[in-house]
Amino acid sequence: SVRVVDGPTAALKADGEGYFSATVEGVRPGARYLYRFPDGRERPDPASLGQPDGVHGPSEVVDLAVIAPRSRGPGTELQRLVFSEIHLGTFTPAGTADSAVRHLRDLRGAGFTAVEVMPVAAFPGARNWGYDGVLLFAAHAAYGGAAGLSRFVDGAHGQGLSAFLDVVYNHFGPEGNYLGEFGPYLTSRHKTPWGDAVNYDGEDSAPVRRYVIESALRWVSSAGGGFDGLRLDAVHGIVDESKVHVLRELQEAVQREAKETGRTIHVIAESDLNEARLVEPIEKGGYGLDAAWADDFHHALHTALTGESKGYYRDFAPPLVDPIDAVAVALREGWYYSGRHSEHRGRPHGTPASHLPGRRFVVCAQNHDQIGNRARGERLVELTSPGGLRVAAALVALSPSLPLYFQGEEWAAPEPFLYFVSHGDPALVEAVRNGRREEFKSFDDFGGEVPDPQSEETFAKSKIDWERRSSREGQAALHWHTALLGLRREHPALQDDRREALQARVEGRALILRRFNQGKSVLLVTLFAEEQAAVDLGDGSWRILLDSGAPSFRVSEDALPARLEGNVLRLCGRHAVVLEQTA
Repeated sequence: SVRVVDGPTAALKADGEGYFSATVEGVRPGARYLYRFPDGRERPDPASLGQPDGVHGPSEVVDLAVIAPRSRGPGTELQRLVFSEIHLGTFTPAGTADSAVRHLRDLRGAGFTAVEVMPVAAFPGARNWGYDGVLLFAAHAAYGGAAGLSRFVDGAHGQGLSAFLDVVYNHFGPEGNYLGEFGPYLTSRHKTPWGDAVNYDGEDSAPVRRYVIESALRWVSSAGGGFDGLRLDAVHGIVDESKVHVLRELQEAVQREAKETGRTIHVIAESDLNEARLVEPIEKGGYGLDAAWADDFHHALHTALTGESKGYYRDFAPPLVDPIDAVAVALREGWYYSGRHSEHRGRPHGTPASHLPGRRFVVCAQNHDQIGNRARGERLVELTSPGGLRVAAALVALSPSLPLYFQGEEWAAPEPFLYFVSHGDPALVEAVRNGRREEFKSFDDFGGEVPDPQSEETFAKSKIDWERRSSREGQAALHWHTALLGLRREHPALQDDRREALQARVEGRALILRRFNQGKSVLLVTLFAEEQAAVDLGDGSWRILLDSGAPSFRVSEDALPARLEGNVLRLCGRHAVVLEQTA
């Protein structure tokens, strides 16, 4: 039965296909309700659109027709996307969707064309990264619920930004997950890092697939969430041996919605498997997704800048690999491991991807995972020099792939992004604490206590301070990022993202990236060492467009301007210089 709080209870009638329904008269938006099992258990609606009292409480009746976004997205082409990844809870002091709207103008001004919101599906407590969601249609109440999220999407569109949402379809969170009581949503046939897998290919899996795909449509449909795209979390955790993979089926459903409404909607996958089939066309046996995260670029760049070599960074560090060369290979081929043997994994890893254009990959120097999965949540600003930060920004911005930056990165925000939760189950809280301690105890370069994930202080430390954006350091970093993204947007040589329209080579500790199109050529020279270097630019005449050593991009004497002497570029320290061929 369904029980309306302070209202009637109605019996549910089976429809013969595994679903139950009832019509209750006089129920208005804002009413609360629960489903009651024959044994007296009461549970929220698995397709709830609102959980104002948390994931254990009653569901709320929400009229999406009233609160759905009124705007249409800018229809940004895939190759024009430049992402700012944000977490609503830490993006502003208030931690709400409405408060985030006030800063969308700043993102547009910095050169971003898209804002990617970390997961908002209802999760336990007030604080969470979002990957412990359990109700895939409901927007987290503390962020402002469905209405607040709709206002955020309208705000993004008002600034000409595409709005993307991170969604989690590889697992459900450990608290408040009652789906298994409603049907076979999970299966023990497959295992994931989070336990039993979502049942995408077992008995009675068709309704499970439908549930997930309808969740995706809830967020992107014009009559629902109005988002312009989705980021699918960790699709390597989606196990599906069906004839038609659920990722393909999801993309086909989303693109039908896009076609029917005349909109542009992109679906992007996160995966650490380096599988080209994720983004290859359906007619060629792929899943037809629009792009995939390319972690190899990040790992190689991080290793080159920090010298770290533990965990997966081992595969990108000496003596196995020259990390600067690995960055160059990732630029040329999409990722470094395209069938090479991985020592970290103990087997060959990845598939070839050099036939795919840059728009099929998302690259970054930092993201929520790579920062937050460190014990202290340090950003790159704490791990490398100011010159190293400028090198990273240049390589991300001028790569042929789609750039992504984590909130505040454009002004070198120093705040950590720590791992935080607010579970209500004491045993689960302790298990999470112990898990974090166990994860980092083997790191001989880490000493001290891991920040308590349950502590509100851990959450508070992760909030970015917008006042730092106005500091001299913040403005210098912002000026550098804005100049780079402006060049990416406007220069003809940077508009062709095919692999044959670029060259990437390494000379000593310098990486030279050349991109060309329509008779125009741009050269990015990056130096990874704190030393002097002379780089021969080869034939032709060149002029400097951007120099990370220029006074406007720095506040200290950590770098000096580069010198162009004929066709030889002289640099000192970690440095990035962009040049244009004039003849």
